[in-house]
Order: sequence, then structure tokens, then C-alpha cells
Amino acid sequence: MPQKEYVPRGYQPCGPQAQDSAPSVYLRSNTHDRAFDFTFEAIRPRLFRVTFTSKDHPVPPHPNVPKPLVDLRSIRIATTDISPSRKDIEVGEVVASVDWSHTPVLSLSWTGSQQNLHCDVPFRSYVADSTGVAHYSVHDRNALHVGLGEKAAPMDLTGRHFIISATDCFGYNVYHTDPLYKHVPLLIKATVDGCVAILSTSHSRGMWSVGSEIDGLWGHFKVYRQDYGGLEEYLIVGRTLKEVVRTYAELAGFPLLVPRWAFGYISGGYKYSMADDPPASQVLLDFARKLKENDIPCSAHQMSSGYSIAETEPKVRNVFNWNKHRFPDPEKWVAELHSKGLRLLTNIKPFVLTSHPDYQNLADAGALFRDPETKAPAIMRLWSAGGAEGGDGCHVDFTSATAFKWWYNGVQRLKRAGVDAMWNDNNEYTLPSDDWEIALEVNVTPRAEDCHITNSVGLWGRAMHTELMAKASYDALLDIEPEKRPFVLTRSATPGTLRYAASSWSGDDVTSWEGMKGANALSLTAGICLLQCFGHDIGGFEGPQPSPELLLRWVQIGIYSSRFAINCFKTSPSNNSVGEVIEPWMYPEITPLIRDAIKRRYEILPYIYSLSLESHLSASPPQRWVGWGYESDPEVWTTSLKRGEKQYWFGDVILVGGVYKPGENTARIYLPRKGGKDFDYGYVNMNSPYNYLASGQWVEIHSEWKTNIPLLAKIGGAIPVGKSIATRAPGEMDAASSVLEEDDYRGVEIFPPRGASHGTVFSSTWLEDDGISVNPWISRFTISYSSTEEKITVGFKQDEYNAFLPSWKDLHIILHNGDDRHVISDDGTHPKYIGKDGHGRNLYRLRVFVN
Repeated sequence: MPQKEYVPRGYQPCGPQAQDSAPSVYLRSNTHDRAFDFTFEAIRPRLFRVTFTSKDHPVPPHPNVPKPLVDLRSIRIATTDISPSRKDIEVGEVVASVDWSHTPVLSLSWTGSQQNLHCDVPFRSYVADSTGVAHYSVHDRNALHVGLGEKAAPMDLTGRHFIISATDCFGYNVYHTDPLYKHVPLLIKATVDGCVAILSTSHSRGMWSVGSEIDGLWGHFKVYRQDYGGLEEYLIVGRTLKEVVRTYAELAGFPLLVPRWAFGYISGGYKYSMADDPPASQVLLDFARKLKENDIPCSAHQMSSGYSIAETEPKVRNVFNWNKHRFPDPEKWVAELHSKGLRLLTNIKPFVLTSHPDYQNLADAGALFRDPETKAPAIMRLWSAGGAEGGDGCHVDFTSATAFKWWYNGVQRLKRAGVDAMWNDNNEYTLPSDDWEIALEVNVTPRAEDCHITNSVGLWGRAMHTELMAKASYDALLDIEPEKRPFVLTRSATPGTLRYAASSWSGDDVTSWEGMKGANALSLTAGICLLQCFGHDIGGFEGPQPSPELLLRWVQIGIYSSRFAINCFKTSPSNNSVGEVIEPWMYPEITPLIRDAIKRRYEILPYIYSLSLESHLSASPPQRWVGWGYESDPEVWTTSLKRGEKQYWFGDVILVGGVYKPGENTARIYLPRKGGKDFDYGYVNMNSPYNYLASGQWVEIHSEWKTNIPLLAKIGGAIPVGKSIATRAPGEMDAASSVLEEDDYRGVEIFPPRGASHGTVFSSTWLEDDGISVNPWISRFTISYSSTEEKITVGFKQDEYNAFLPSWKDLHIILHNGDDRHVISDDGTHPKYIGKDGHGRNLYRLRVFVN
């Protein structure tokens, strides 16, 4: 867009709290024909709000996070400096200074520190730019910058430039394509001294220049540019990324509870639902049969949009309508799929082609975007059938009462047919015109600060409809089954979308070794932005079929993520309509190894599910940057580790590495070291040769591709495990779970030091619930242990006030390979020795009485 910057000057205090001791500042520029208001206010400890608005630059009319109530109780507030053009405020541990000598300049620092954590650029801080605004702040070239929802690898965004928008980037390059699928204008600066996050609440298109622009006058700066409206930003201060992410969750909403079954293997593939001879219904049942024949556990299938392709010309998508040739009796077919233990996610897209049976009714009701000149439905080219095949149609306007209800009813029809969950797809809303109009009948409530609101999609933002689509799907599912967690999988997302959609993935990735490596960086930054049930299409969605080596490597690392799915649409010049699929048994020579990896996924499901519950309660992502919790280790701040490509934490215990080139059998891994006075016991190799390794060093880990990837356990940690198959959680009473075994086994893999722990008692807690309830009781189970040269002493407890009772009644203690010490209980009793398991590890049974 054209650059038309205007920098308001001559700010003066206004309002009743202009010069008092309140933790806020209210200013107005004295240029009357273009007067701008600037406000700063402390909202909560370490959370601050800034606005920069005018009559024709209103605050974002539908913010992506709700405005929180001010709550500064029990927090020390002190105004340390008030002058005609400056106000310094201490809010707990943070000093906020606003200087309006020229333009408002906000700086944030820790109390007693002379070093700014954040500072605006003087003379050019808050700027009107045509129909939008810009915010310039000082850039720290040595800091780690993360966020923006989902951006191309590497994880560190420093020195790069990004479009703040979402698009359908089929077959993207994980290192170069921008934008991708998410619209999350949250940027976090992290240093060893502290972190600051900046969140814009606008759904408008924009951009972030994270130090990629340098100017001889202005120096090194960051700038957020927003195409429409005024600025509303929240600034979050924290000592660590963990603190900032939790405060962000308190503002935006903690990650939703995810049904336990959704952490199993989820299959998919466009080809299956596109089959006519034999019909897709039979093809999918044959796929379920092959899963059983190959002894590969699977929990659900993502059914692509081929089920909705019309059986007669024009053979294009008609969302919510079944192709009755491919699926003659949907209810009977879904029931049969359930009898195989599989649940179903159904693909739904937020647009209707002009041939859709409901198109004219929706058009007549004003339920579609409108052209402002003709007032007719705003028609554009939309994906109609095969790869890159398009047709005329319109996007659904979720601010229309008719459209929202139509979508809600469509979801409920699918649910009544037996479908378990919704797959919100192609919801990036890549509309071609900012001037298109929306109805504004439902789901939007103009705020008190709104000055001049139009119904143009540019001001309200395309991405607002991504959120409202998720709300419509969520509401429809919840209203049918009020006691069960709605599960909505979404490709695109905004901060507000995550209040309704529990899971997402990185979209239509490409099969390549580089793609597998770069995907790690996407996972880490997505998790920081609360996309915490997140993963990738294992093996690649588009591109060539993976080699046996690449597929196995991708499965091996993919099982250590919060979402594990194999789904693809591999087009080719000779087959653009149906494509090919990736199947776990496609290479017989590695099928047993694929099977073993997927079974390991199910075995550690209690650990994975506990991480999910932890994210719901505390916002910590399951997949974490190697420096998460290790900020005092200077090595984690080096360039190679800030890239986030080659290793990550999966929870607190498992350090995951990878091999990212064909033919390679070793990986270089860094073992981060804790600071402080406590002794750091280091790590142990979870694979052969099962050796113990000291912290604070780079190590070479041998990982032959038909064996495993590099996996290290933190000494003192514990991994709860279950059966290596799909099981039924205590709260699951539906048809798909009724054929599954009960989740009545629990073991705990522990990793004591090789010798004595010298009085240190290690303790780990995991979480469990019934796996499905909207408001479950969550139980906390704690395993503790210490060691000498001869024995390991183990303790177990369940928190006293838990109402959830698991199905398992005793606990298997699983020692590390080669650990032949005796196990005793901390109450002096001797757990029963069972023998060695299939991996050569010693097992002991500890009787547990769950209250």
C-alpha cells in the first residue's frame, strides 16, 4: 500500500487522570483537524494496554482478545516522576515510563534496572499511515524474537520481514514462504534479562519488520504496520518465555481441553474420499481393515472434502452435502467405521460455489460478502474440486444471522450422522477486496471507544471470519453434546479462534528433508502462541512420495509432537484430481519399524496427554525451545540453538533430536544445563548404548535410521506410559470406544543417576482425567525416587482432593536399560519384581490404592 505517514505532535494530558498518581496516561495531540489520542494503562501485573486512535482510525472493532478488567489488587503502585511531559510509574516489579515531549515514547524496565526491556523510537513512535497506523520500537539485534503464530523457519524471527495475514499456501517452502496460514500479530522479544510481548488486537492485514529495516537516522528498529484502523496493543513483561506465555493465555484464553483420543494416530488422504469405483465408503473401510491386518493402532480418520463432491455435473464441492454414490448411507457407514474403533473428522470449507444447492438462498438472505457498488454477492474464484481447479462462488459471512445459523445447522447435520469432530479447512479468507461489505448482524458488538465504524472487510479484517467460523462449529457441537468437549481442527487461526478450535497443523507442507527439519521451528513458535495441540502432515502433504528412509525418520520424530497425523494430497501432471496417499505399510521393508514407532506413540500417550492438560492449566506448550527453563545457560542463546530446527524439549523430560539428511547416522545435540546451586545430574541416552551424559556440552548421538532418532531423558524425570494400543478412557462411552480395551495399565519409566543421588529426591507429577468431559476432575499423580549404588527408593501419591479415579490400580516401575538395582518403596515394602520387558528393562510392580 502507499506510504502516507503522519506523525502527530504536541500531545497534552487530557481526562481526569492526566497528572494524578493513577497507573495510566491519557494524551491528545493538538492538531485539531487530525487530532489523535494516545492512552497507556496498567491492566494487571506485567500487563499493559496502549491505544493510538482518532476519529477515522478507531480501535479494532472486533478485537482478537477481549478487553480484560483492570486488576491491580495487592500490587505496589507508585508514581516516581510526574512532569509536564513525562510520567514514570512503578507497577510491581516493572517501571513504565511515558515521555510525550515530542511523540509518546513508552519504555519498560525492571525496577532498579537502567536497561530497557522495551522502548519506542523517539519522534516516530506512533504514526498514522493512510487508512492504518504504524508503531516503531527500538530493535535489539541480539535478542531472540519469536511468535507471529506460524512463520517460516528458523524459529528466530530477528532481522526478517513478515506479512500479517493468512493465505492458502499449498505446497509452501518452509524456509521462505510468507505468509502461511495463521494470523497472530503477537511478537515476543526474549533475552536472558527478560521478555516482552507485543500483541495487536486487530484482524486487519499488516506487517512486522523485525529489524529487517535499517535507517541512518532512525537506526535499528522494529515496526508493526497495520493497514486499517487505530492501534490497540497489549504489552506483556516476564522474566522468562514461560511467564510471558502464561500471561498471554490469561489475556487470550488458555488452550482448550482436547479429547484424549485426538492424541493418537490420525489418518487421512484426499484420495480415499474421491474414489468412485469402488466407492469411497468401501475404500475407507478397506483402509480400516488394513490397519488391523498390519497391527497399526489408529484413533481417527480425517475425511477430506471428496465426500461432498456432487455426483452429477458440475462435480464440485457442496459443503454439508453427501455424495450418495460414494456414501449411499452415511449414518450406517459412520457406525461401521466406529465399530472398527475409528472416529471421524469431516472436512468443511467456508464457501459455497454458485452451483451449491443453498447458494441462491444464502445470496438472497445477504449471507455472503457483498460488492459495495452492486450490492450483489461478491463472487471470486474458489477451489472447486481437484488440485488448482477453480469455480465461481462466495465466502460465507459469519456476521450474517442467516449464514451463522446455516453453518450451525450444517455442522449439526453431520454430527447427527455420527461424525465426531469438525475439520475447519480453507478458512484463511483470502478475499481480493478490502471494500467488500459484511452484514454485522450477529457476533460483533461495537465497543464504547468506537468512533467511526464502517462495514468494510478491511477494517473488520478477513481473519475475524476464521474466528467466527470456529465459533459456529464449536457452538453446534457443544449444543448437541453439552457434556463432551467439542473438537474443532482448524487450518487457519487467530488468537480468538483458539477459544473455539482445540487443534491445528502447519497446513499443506512439502515432502523433503528440509521440510521435516523446518517443521520443528514452526511447532515451537506455534506453541508459544498457544497453538498447543499442533503438528504437521507427516511425510509431507504435497510433493513426491517420501523415500522409506525419510518416511521413517519423519514418523520417528512426529510421534514426539502433540498432534500426530499422516494426511496428504500428492498431485502430479498425470493425476491432478485425486492424488496419491502415504500409508504406513507402503514400504513393506520398514512397516514393522513404522508400527513400532506408532505403538510407542500410544505407549507414551499418558505422558502426551498429561502435557496437554498442563497446557490447558498453565499454557506451557508440549513442544518447547531448548532454552525453555534453561535461560541461564548462555549456549542456548547462540544462533544455532535459537533457530529451533534440530532439537526441542517434549515436556520437561524428553530431549528430542533428529537426523535431517539421507544416509546420515549421527546427530549433534546440545544438552542444556540448569543454573543455580543444585547439582545438575545430566542426561541418559534412551537408545543404545544407553549411556549417561553430562549437561552443558555438545554430543554426537549415533542414530541409525532403522533404529531411532536421538532421544535423551533428563535424569530425575519420569514418563508415565500405558498400553501400546488405542484404549478407552474412563469417560468414553461412545460407539468408537466401546470396542477398545480399557486404559487399565500404567507404568512409569524413571531415570535415576547411575550412582547415588546424594540425598536428592526427584519428583515428577503427571495429570489424568476422564478424557472427554467439558469440566473434568483432574487428578495429579506424583512419583518420587532417590538412589544409592545398590537400590532405588520409590514413592507414590495421589493428591488428596481428586474425584477422578483411573482404571489402573497398580504401577509398574520401569528402570533404564542396564540398571539392575533393587527397587524398594519409601514405606519400607518391597515392590514385586516382574522381570525384564521386551526392551530388556527391569520392571517392578508397586501396588497403588487410588482413593
